[in-house]
Amino acid sequence: MCLFKKISKSPYAIRIASFFCYWYVRFVALTTRWEKRDIDVFYKNLKEHNAVIFIAWHGRIALAPYFWNQCSKLSALVSPHRDGQLIAGLLKRFGIENISGSTNENPRASAVRLLRELKNNASIAIIPDGPRGPSMTMSMSPIYYAKTTGKPIIGMTYSIARSKILGKSWDRMLLPLPFQKGIVAVTKPFFIEKNTPKEKLEEYRLQIEKELNELTWQLDNELNLPKIEQGTLSAKLMKQQRKD
Repeated sequence: MCLFKKISKSPYAIRIASFFCYWYVRFVALTTRWEKRDIDVFYKNLKEHNAVIFIAWHGRIALAPYFWNQCSKLSALVSPHRDGQLIAGLLKRFGIENISGSTNENPRASAVRLLRELKNNASIAIIPDGPRGPSMTMSMSPIYYAKTTGKPIIGMTYSIARSKILGKSWDRMLLPLPFQKGIVAVTKPFFIEKNTPKEKLEEYRLQIEKELNELTWQLDNELNLPKIEQGTLSAKLMKQQRKD
């Protein structure tokens, strides 16, 4: 176990892992029989507003870059932790720029960079339940960027039949298999005015979280996958809570 942890911290090992992940994602995406729902919503908003704020749950990040990279320019907020670096390597291979940071680490610098991207009409992507959970629970960061810039928040999710769900992972990661039926869908756009009061911001947060969750559950149900409950934490945070 210790040996595995040492290897997984190696930049060289992470590069190799991201290389294989990239080609696996492409292989699965290209062999999946996709049904695309409301994707025109994304293109319409991208055309009208020049940039969007993409969000997707941590457990559905595997194939997200395949769809995200259809933006003309996209930057993604990625955790500096080990799993984040693997995601960063994957995103880079899809031509997506990485901005290192999270709500816990380097928040100010990453916020400035993301705001700059949006103001320059470049889309951004955020995993609002990362890097450690609770799973499928929305953080306030996308709300902040939408309120500050006027750009819409659009949630994206997908499901693929006969996928494996990593039950021991805090995010219940969906591990897709090739040559299956898949559905990819987006939520409606959410716009947040600059003068929105604090209590209303929480309502928006809950509304977006609920819509993205219900859309994810709907797709899973259609493809006969079990419902994944929200609210799980990473092992590290669970240990911290027990100590507290």
